[in-house]
Amino acid sequence: MKPTRLGSTGRGARVLRRGVPLIAAGAAVALAVAACGGSSGGGSAAASGTPGPNAGQTVAIVGYSVPKPAYDALEAAFLKTDAGKGVKFSETFGASGTESKAVAAGQKADFVAFSLDPDMTRLVPKFVASGWNSDPNKGQISDSVVVIAVRKGNPLHITGWDDLIKPGVKIVTPDPASSGSAKWNILAAYEHIIAEGGTDADAQAYLTSFFKNVVSKPSSGADATTTFTQGTGDVLISYENEAIGARQKGTSLDYVVPKESFLIENPVAVTLTANSAAKAFLDFARSDAGQAIFASKGFRPVDTNATIGTVAGANDPSKPFPTVAKLTTIADLGGWSKVNKEFFDADNGIVTKIENATG
Repeated sequence: MKPTRLGSTGRGARVLRRGVPLIAAGAAVALAVAACGGSSGGGSAAASGTPGPNAGQTVAIVGYSVPKPAYDALEAAFLKTDAGKGVKFSETFGASGTESKAVAAGQKADFVAFSLDPDMTRLVPKFVASGWNSDPNKGQISDSVVVIAVRKGNPLHITGWDDLIKPGVKIVTPDPASSGSAKWNILAAYEHIIAEGGTDADAQAYLTSFFKNVVSKPSSGADATTTFTQGTGDVLISYENEAIGARQKGTSLDYVVPKESFLIENPVAVTLTANSAAKAFLDFARSDAGQAIFASKGFRPVDTNATIGTVAGANDPSKPFPTVAKLTTIADLGGWSKVNKEFFDADNGIVTKIENATG
């Protein structure tokens, strides 16, 4: 039996209400956002002034590739706080599943940030505490929605999912075998049929036509964006924040927020061996100031008190996060354990079978 879809209730509805920017930034938020221009790269210099309580510590961040610009900005802002003075950072970013497996295999990590919950729960309890998701936002640090990026001017006049299966449309989307971004994308494509009243058979038929038009499946969301911006394909299935971020960098593309999409929820945690600097950095990322930085990079904050303000690169910078008419959540589908088995099982998953059949 299909799970009930929540419609106007639950966490998805809370995100829908974020379309209206909140009022007035506090001084701390303004200072943090002003610091967003810097990037710490592989080893940030200590902030000037008296060293803070965590001075001399290095925070090893391991995460999925898409939010790197946000983390670079967060690091730069954190170094200007008392807790961040004298702290350094190391970064390792890549495909979400790949980085999760690397930490499970022993890669040093203090702060882990993934595309989806199963990449986090893989590390529980050996590397991450079982209570990692006990905060009010259930371990999530940022939200986004699946969008359709197109060439500048939208020459194929793409308006939504149904246009993607027309003959000759060339799609770029990451590989679900390695990328969490890919799973969100595929679920959004599938569920748009269900949201319009279709059956599972209808949705599978749509996804079969969709994959016949896929011309490239890079290993991660960031790699998919690079592939698209270098000239491959007509459309890129991506995160809203990834499209906004590309435009902030001057990339020539447009994007469409379809009327049916999927809520992307991105988890973070500190590891069991994390130092005090990593824990302070997590607190900062969850704060109003940290959430404002996520918003400035195109992410929908999980903190409803965060000031959104103007977001460069958005279709409407003054109202950067439009309401999605029909927004499905992973909870609507029964959670990741059910979804991974039903859709992405290596032998019998719906998506696996369709990919194998379409070559």
